[in-house]
Amino acid sequence: MKKGGGRTSRIRRRKRFGKAESRGVNESYKPEFIELKKWLKDRNFEDTNLIPARFPGTGRGLMSKTSLQPPPSPLLALCTFLVSEKHAGDQSPWKPYLEVLPKTYTCPVCLEPEVVNLLPGPLKSKAREQRTRVWEFFSSSRDFFSSLQPLFPEAVESIFSYSALLWAWCTVNTRAVYMKQRPRQCFSTEPDTCALAPYLDLLNHSPAVQVKAAFNEESRCYEIRTGTSCRKHEEVFICYGPHGSHRLLLEYGFVSPRNPHACVYVPKDILVKYLPSTDKQMNKKISILKDHDFIENLTFGWDGPSWRLLTALKLLCLGAEDFTCWKKVLLGEVISDAHEKTSLDIAQKICHYFIEETNAMLQKISHMKDEDVALINQLTLVETLRTEELKILQASTEILAGLQTAFM
Repeated sequence: MKKGGGRTSRIRRRKRFGKAESRGVNESYKPEFIELKKWLKDRNFEDTNLIPARFPGTGRGLMSKTSLQPPPSPLLALCTFLVSEKHAGDQSPWKPYLEVLPKTYTCPVCLEPEVVNLLPGPLKSKAREQRTRVWEFFSSSRDFFSSLQPLFPEAVESIFSYSALLWAWCTVNTRAVYMKQRPRQCFSTEPDTCALAPYLDLLNHSPAVQVKAAFNEESRCYEIRTGTSCRKHEEVFICYGPHGSHRLLLEYGFVSPRNPHACVYVPKDILVKYLPSTDKQMNKKISILKDHDFIENLTFGWDGPSWRLLTALKLLCLGAEDFTCWKKVLLGEVISDAHEKTSLDIAQKICHYFIEETNAMLQKISHMKDEDVALINQLTLVETLRTEELKILQASTEILAGLQTAFM
């Protein structure tokens, strides 16, 4: 009995001794260890299980890598890399790149709530969705950040704060290029398609240029080829795609002046604003528009009301006696001159409504710029968007006036 008890006691002592060992603090980011890893790699030595660390009492040593369960998404991994390298400061080998990245961003998720309220309705809704999505991204990442505590002497909560992750998320969202990569076990199953490309991301957007951009598997380089000539000392541009001003502001945080893809979106509540409230078939008409994908992306552009907007209005303007002709309307057929004129009149009323609303919003923005200097950059951004939309609406009302004369 004594012998057995003694053996159990020794086993327990060993377990207690093992638990008393302190966890190390990662030092693999330090220049001397980075150079050591390069030196070892040149001599065909690589290790994926251990990393340099400092331990209380024993000094420098090697510790096993932290097991990350569940594995992070590629986006979270990239954001974590940015935050941790920025936190490393002068000791980060990525400092030259980090120094040229914006300190702040102007995506809607970064705008003050009172500025977001000045955005056009459809964009305002997407801005709020973006804010919710980023906050949920942060909240769902906290456990992963906690698992990184052995790598930092400071509390990870102070390093991977919401503001730090927001900065990293905006950096990736506004500057990353598309580059599809094969799945890796260290990441979750989400698509790995984002890559940061230092220097390349200094190129600005212009809707007027034509480029082809992709990763060349043969050269193993990301290549951009332009089809637009550029004179010496002129700025070189790339094109992010045929995006309207709402998309550019939402995803990249800027508005491109005189954007040929810019437009003013007409939400459902404004679409029916000037239609008879006594129309008993209105709900059925709205249902038809939804079923045939004619309730979204209804716009005014530089060339006037879109075909989709006019088609939706023509269907909504059908009288009880013509309602059975709704399929012909969706196919672009003319029901009657009177029906055409009615739909154009409604489109003109909607256009005038937006002009009045935009002018009122521009006056409010001007007043806020005088009252709150701290918000002047954010307010100027929204002012640029609203001014562009006013020009589009003014062009549209002139085009509609010309179309209306054909039925007078």
